[in-house]
Amino acid sequence: MVEATSFAPAALARVEELFTRRGWTPFAFQRAAWAAYAEGRSGLIHAPTGMGKTQAAWLGPVLEWLSAHPAATQRNAAPPLSVLWITPLRALAKDTTAALNGTCAALDLPWTVELRTGDTSSHVKQRQRKRPPTALVTTPESLSLLLSYADTERQLRHLRCVIVDEWHELLGSKRGTQTELALARLRQWQPNLRTWGLSATLGNLEQALAVLVGVGDRAQGMGNREDAAQPPISHSFYPIPNSQSSSPDSQSPLLIAGDATKEILIETLIPSDMERFPWAGHLGVKLLPQVVERVLAARSTLIFTNTRAQTELWFQALIDYAVTEAPELIGAIGLHHGSLEPKLRQEVEARLADGRLRCVVCTSSLDLGVDFAPVEQVMQVGSPKGVARLLQRAGRSGHQPGAVSKVLCVPTHAFELVEFAAARDAMERGEIEARPPLAKPLDVLVQHLVTVALGSGFAANGQREWDMNGEATVPNDTVPNDMVPNDMVPNDSEALPGQALFDEVRTTYAYGDLTAQEWRWALDFVTFGGAALKGYREYARVQERNGQFRVLSPPIARRHRMSIGAITSDGMLNVKFQNGGALGAIEESFAARLKPGDTFIFAGRLLEFRRIKEMTVQVRKATKSKGVVPRWQGGRMPLSSYLADAVRLRLATAEAGIYDTPEMQAVQPILAIQQRWSHIPAAGELLIEAVKTREGHHLFLYPLAGYQVHEGLASLLAYRLSRLAPRTISAFATDYGCELLSPTPLPVGDEAGWRQILSPDNLLEDILLCLNAAEMARRQFRDIARVAGLIFTGYPGSQKSTRQLQASSSVIYDAFVTYDPDNLLLEQARREVLERQLDFGQLRRTLEGMAAAELVLASPRRLTPLAFPLWASRLRSQISSESWSDRVARMVMQLEKAAG
Repeated sequence: MVEATSFAPAALARVEELFTRRGWTPFAFQRAAWAAYAEGRSGLIHAPTGMGKTQAAWLGPVLEWLSAHPAATQRNAAPPLSVLWITPLRALAKDTTAALNGTCAALDLPWTVELRTGDTSSHVKQRQRKRPPTALVTTPESLSLLLSYADTERQLRHLRCVIVDEWHELLGSKRGTQTELALARLRQWQPNLRTWGLSATLGNLEQALAVLVGVGDRAQGMGNREDAAQPPISHSFYPIPNSQSSSPDSQSPLLIAGDATKEILIETLIPSDMERFPWAGHLGVKLLPQVVERVLAARSTLIFTNTRAQTELWFQALIDYAVTEAPELIGAIGLHHGSLEPKLRQEVEARLADGRLRCVVCTSSLDLGVDFAPVEQVMQVGSPKGVARLLQRAGRSGHQPGAVSKVLCVPTHAFELVEFAAARDAMERGEIEARPPLAKPLDVLVQHLVTVALGSGFAANGQREWDMNGEATVPNDTVPNDMVPNDMVPNDSEALPGQALFDEVRTTYAYGDLTAQEWRWALDFVTFGGAALKGYREYARVQERNGQFRVLSPPIARRHRMSIGAITSDGMLNVKFQNGGALGAIEESFAARLKPGDTFIFAGRLLEFRRIKEMTVQVRKATKSKGVVPRWQGGRMPLSSYLADAVRLRLATAEAGIYDTPEMQAVQPILAIQQRWSHIPAAGELLIEAVKTREGHHLFLYPLAGYQVHEGLASLLAYRLSRLAPRTISAFATDYGCELLSPTPLPVGDEAGWRQILSPDNLLEDILLCLNAAEMARRQFRDIARVAGLIFTGYPGSQKSTRQLQASSSVIYDAFVTYDPDNLLLEQARREVLERQLDFGQLRRTLEGMAAAELVLASPRRLTPLAFPLWASRLRSQISSESWSDRVARMVMQLEKAAG
C-alpha cells in the first residue's frame, strides 16, 4: 500500500475511517493523488465516471489541514478561503457543494463550503466578500468576475489549491481559455498554488494536463510553444515515490490514471421490424412501446437525446403514450434541458433523487458529475455522435465505485445501429476523442486585460504616460486625436508596456507563443480602441495612471462586469405565462417567426404565443392539439472523426461478410441490398454513386467524415463542377456523405476527372470563393465583438435584440475593414470560420485521404440504402413535413418493391 508520508498518520487514519464507515476502500489512484498533493504537486486525475475522482482531489487539501490541526472539530472557527473548486455547470456546482460539505461534516471539520455562481443572490455574494468560506465552488465566469475586484488578491491570500472539475468540458473552448488566464493570475498571487483537474473521458490527456498547469516561466522573446521549455509531465505508476523522493521530477505535474476499471455495457434496442431503407428520425418513435417497457422494468431511467428539440418531442411522446398505455407513468416522467427555468430543473433533479420520478428525458444538462445514485438505467436516443459522449452518459448509471454502468441505445434510423456497434468497438480499443485547446483567442485576452485592469490593475513598466483624464476634460463622447499617442509602444529593444502581465499571460498554454507585436496590439486596443475606434471614449476602457493600467470609468466598469464570460449564443428571450410564471428561454430567431395564436411545445407544455414584450415571450396554455418545437443554435451534432473511423471499419468488415454483433446482424439485409445494387465501401475506398431520378442527376459521395466536413466538401465540389461547365448544382450533406443534384448530367465520368475535382490543391482559395466567407466572418465577428467588449448586450430587463447586436457588430466590422484592415480580431473571425464552422483542417485531411483512396464509381438504377437517407434529408429541408413524409413513404414503397 502506498502511504502519503508527509501527512500526519492521525489525519490519514481519520480519512481511512471515513471510507470504512461508507463501505469503501481507497483506490490506488486516490492515494496517489493525496501523496502527490503532499509533495506540493499539481496534476490531472483521469478515471471513469463514478470512481471517486472528487474524493481523490478534495481530500488532498483536507488531509493537509488535518495534519496541521489534528484536534480541530466543527466547533472551531472556520479556516480562511483555501480552496477554489471550478465547475463548468451551475447545476453541477450545487450538487458539488453539497457533496464537499458532506465530507467535511463526516470528518467533523470546521470547514465551510459555499457556492458562488450567477444564480447566487447579491446579499450572499456581499457576505462572501466580507467573510469568505473555506472553500468556494464557482464557475469560470464567476471566478473572472472575482478577479475584477481590487480586494480579491487580499481575500485569496491563503489560497492553497484550485480544483477544476470536468476539465474536458472546458478544454477546447473559450471558457477553457478564460480559465487558463484566471489560473495564471492566481499563480502570480500564490506561486506555490497547486492546480488539480478532474476528467472522465478524454483522449489527449498529456496535452490537457499541460493546458491545466501552464507552461512555466518564459524569457521575453521566446518563440512558439514547441520551442518553449515546458515542465516535464510525470505519469503515476504504482507504487509511486513517497514525498521524500529527491527525484528531479518530484515537483513536475502528475497525470494520474485511475487504476480501477469501470465495467460499461452497451446494449442496443433492435427493432423487431427492420426497414431496409432508413430515414432519419422515423424509427425512434416506432420503438416507443419497447422504450416504455424498459422504463417500467427499472426503478429510474435517464433518457438522453442530442438536442433540446428532441427532448421536448420525446417527453411529449412519452406523456401521450402513458395516458393510454402506461398510466403508472403519469406524473412520473420529467423533462430536463439547459433552456428550462433553473427552478424547474432543480425540481426535476430533486424528484428523481427521492424516487418520485421513474424517468427523465434530458440533454447534456445531465451529462456531467451530478451524483444521481438512484439512476438504474440510461438510454441514448439516436447516435451519440462521439465515443466520449456515450461513455459519459453511460456513467450516469452505476455512478459509484464497483457498480456496472449500462446504456441502452435507441436508434432513430437503421444506420445508427452501425454507429452503436462502432462506438462499442472504439470503447473497447480505448479510442476516445481529443479536445484540442484553442490557440491565442485574442477576444478572450482583450477581455482579460480589462478585467485585470479593473481589479488590481497592472504595471505599465515605465511606458511613457499619456493622461486621458476622461470625465472632466474630454467633451461629449470623443477623445481628441492628439491625446492618443500613435507611437505609444516602445521599440522591441525596450521593455514592453505591461511586461509583467505579458510574462504572466505567456505562462498559459493558449498564449504561450503570444508575440510582442500581438501583445502591443491588444494593449493598444483596450487603451484607445486601435486605429478605427481611437476617437470614441467608450472604447478607451483602460487608462495608464501613476504607472498602473486601470479602469477609471464607473460606467465602463459596470458594463464590463456584466459582460464577463465567453458563452455566446443567439439572443435568448424568457418565456413566461401572462400571470408571470417563468418556464425558461427560447432563441430570438425562433420567437421572431411566431404570430399571435401560434402554438409551440416548450417545457413539456403546449403553449400559445401571445406577444413579445420587453424581451419576454408571453404565452398561455394552448387549446390546440399540435405545435412546433423550438430550434436552438447548435442543434446539430456532427459525427466525431473517431466514431466516423470506427463506422468505416464496421462497414469494411461487413463488406468482407462479417456480421458479428446484434446490431450488424440487424442491418445485414440493408447492407446486402447495398452490395447487390452498388457497393459497400471498404477500408481505403471512396464510393461515388451516380443516380438519375425524376428530380435530375444525383451524385452521392460517402467519405464518412461527419457533417461539418461534408457540408464544406459538398459546396467545394459543387463550385468546382460548375467551374468546369456552368450549371445549377444543389449541394446537401449529412454525417455519412454528401449529395450533388443538377437538372443536367454532371461533367465527371472517369476516375481522372474525379481525381482533379477531389484534389486538395488550392483548397483555401476555392473554399473562400464558394462559401461567401466574408459574410460568414461578419457573422462570426458578432460573437468575437461580444467577448472582446466591443458591443454591450444591455442591462437586465433591457437587453438588445440579436438584430441590434448584429447591426452594431456589422458597423464595427465594416469600420475595421475600411480603417483598420490589419485588426487582429478580423483575422480571428476568418480563422474561426475556417476552424470552427468548416473544420478546415479535417476537410483538408479528408481530401488528402480521398485523393489517395481507390475510387469506386457506381451507377445504380435507383437510390441505394446509403443514398436514400441523404435524399430524404435533403427533401425534408425543401418541403413541408407532411408532404415530405408522404413523399418519402411512397419512395420507400417503390424501393422495397424493387428490392424484392
